[in-house]
Amino acid sequence: MTSRRGLFPIAFGLVVVASAAAFAQPASDYYRGKQIRMIVGHPVGNDYDLGSRFLAKYLAKHIPGNPLIVVSNMPSASSVAAANFLYTQAPRDGTVLGSFSRNIPSQALMRQANLDIDPRRYSWIGGTALPGRVCAAWHTAKVRTPADLLTAELIVGGGGSGSSLSILPTVFNHVLGTKFRLVEGYKGTNDTVIAMERGEVEGVCATYAQFRVHERALNEGKLRLILRAEESPIAAVPEVPSIYDLTKTEAQRQLMRFVFSSVEFGRPYVLPPDSPPELVALMRKAFADAVNDPELVAEATRLKLDMTFRPPDDLVKLVDNLYQTPPSIIDTVRKLVPNIQ
Repeated sequence: MTSRRGLFPIAFGLVVVASAAAFAQPASDYYRGKQIRMIVGHPVGNDYDLGSRFLAKYLAKHIPGNPLIVVSNMPSASSVAAANFLYTQAPRDGTVLGSFSRNIPSQALMRQANLDIDPRRYSWIGGTALPGRVCAAWHTAKVRTPADLLTAELIVGGGGSGSSLSILPTVFNHVLGTKFRLVEGYKGTNDTVIAMERGEVEGVCATYAQFRVHERALNEGKLRLILRAEESPIAAVPEVPSIYDLTKTEAQRQLMRFVFSSVEFGRPYVLPPDSPPELVALMRKAFADAVNDPELVAEATRLKLDMTFRPPDDLVKLVDNLYQTPPSIIDTVRKLVPNIQ
């Protein structure tokens, strides 16, 4: 008589054979007539949402079988709900993919209470956008270079402990000893630039894209970009120096990389953990083909929408690098910027 334990390997083998058979068919047949749900962990109208809807239009064209892609917003808890759903509940059959905040991997390592994921288990399929962050100063400010910040004070507007406006100067002061003086209470970059014109503050730190509406002030020299927060140059303004030029120790670089590397994720997209490798490979190729589609590139340029391709291997490497961060540095970051977003 065959025992139940003896039957288990046979049943498991049949599942594997059945799964393999499902993907033995031509790739075009798998998605034909299917619908893909694209989860977006941000509200309608947010840059993640706009980028995802724009991507969906082209991605469907490059997936064999041309399935219908439906965007579904899940913005609760600053996209934590979307990250959890993709990790624990979404089907593993390639019919659900999604995007969440670029800070989710860092938040997971910081053991954020409502985040129940291991970023290493997602199937990363790529990302779009490379929103470099910069600090700008009004033309009357004494500070003109990163080095000036070690000796001269720069009064900057802040938007709360979880915003880039406040996180960047806070981390720079703690790690490098810069002399940013943070004045909280501003709603965003535009609000702070207006405050600079009124003489209330002298500078602001934000993503480079947020300064595009102030292009005239930049061209006239009233608003000056004094540094970037990343090691890699920003393509549009490669001459802006990096704050990393002020680092003196590996510990300083590790702490800042942990906080600031999130921007290199761009707007990341994943399939749930344990998705079939065949579908992961198919979706990665379709994603790359879509983002590099000449029609997408032309339309994105016209709309001034950053669709810079972030290869999946780069995103996997970013996650792996985060997990090599010493626990002591993660503890420091947790105390310094507990609400990183």
